[in-house]
Amino acid sequence: MTNKLRTAGVLTALALALTACGGAKVGEADKPAAGSSGKECGTFNLTVSPWVGYEANAAVVAYVATKELGCKVVKKNLKEEIAWQGFSTGEVDANLENWGHEDLKKKYITEQKVAVEAGPTGNKGVIGWYLPPWLAAAQPELKDWKNLNKNAALFKTSESGGKGQLLDGDPSFVTNDEALVKNLKLDYKVVYAGSETALIQAFRDAEKNKKPVIGYFYEPQWFFNELKLVKVDLPAYTAGCDASPAKVACDYPAYDLDKIVSKKFADSGSPAFDLVKKFNWTNDDQNVVAKYIAEDKLTPDAAAEKWVKDNQSKVDAWLGK
Repeated sequence: MTNKLRTAGVLTALALALTACGGAKVGEADKPAAGSSGKECGTFNLTVSPWVGYEANAAVVAYVATKELGCKVVKKNLKEEIAWQGFSTGEVDANLENWGHEDLKKKYITEQKVAVEAGPTGNKGVIGWYLPPWLAAAQPELKDWKNLNKNAALFKTSESGGKGQLLDGDPSFVTNDEALVKNLKLDYKVVYAGSETALIQAFRDAEKNKKPVIGYFYEPQWFFNELKLVKVDLPAYTAGCDASPAKVACDYPAYDLDKIVSKKFADSGSPAFDLVKKFNWTNDDQNVVAKYIAEDKLTPDAAAEKWVKDNQSKVDAWLGK
């Protein structure tokens, strides 16, 4: 979930990130591992985006690839746009949760032809502005964006410069919020919490201590099982209303999340590609694993093992059994 990054140093960031994550080094030779099917899987380079839902995807796919296919899975913690650049070098094989990014698809799939689509994840993505339940119940008019300006003072903080605060998460997440605030003429300032964890904690604290908060949030997301945040109605999304990022003045679209892989990986014959292509589950599935990781504090591998044992038939379908 990224904004467009246009800094000249982004390729350098890719190289540094790939060197630092998972013990991988740029240009390092890969030694193949023997899979249970008899095919060699070798090294499977899997990017991991900075939200726990994606981490859940990666945990399960990595667990199955390792245990069932004999792959050597190398996870690489990368912001999305940097990860896309890895498709051309072979440093990144797969992105397991893409949120739209038609601009990146055009660049890397259509124009450069170094990446291909690998089908839907099965997850349905929603992005929007949300209120803690207590506030939505106390002041239901806040659920309509047209009433936000007259209540802007309610959301002022030391960081919002005399305006209402609209709390966002990681700056790399897909967000139109700064343009929305400007184009809807709202007396608010976007303030970044910095991470998914910080955003969750802000909503949790707001509900516990009855603090007014309005902020960016999304589904699938395990946190809704703990706290039923209430979505604000923004101007309805219509096809093309977000075509110009600078002019967007409508809600976010519904996302059918999908998978993107490098062309080299897709053509490799690796059993890991077949697994990625067949990998498909629901929002509820992802939320279960995400909760194991974020709330129950299981390691990703332990969380994946627990889910796989409870859902073997789904895994067997991915493996073609």
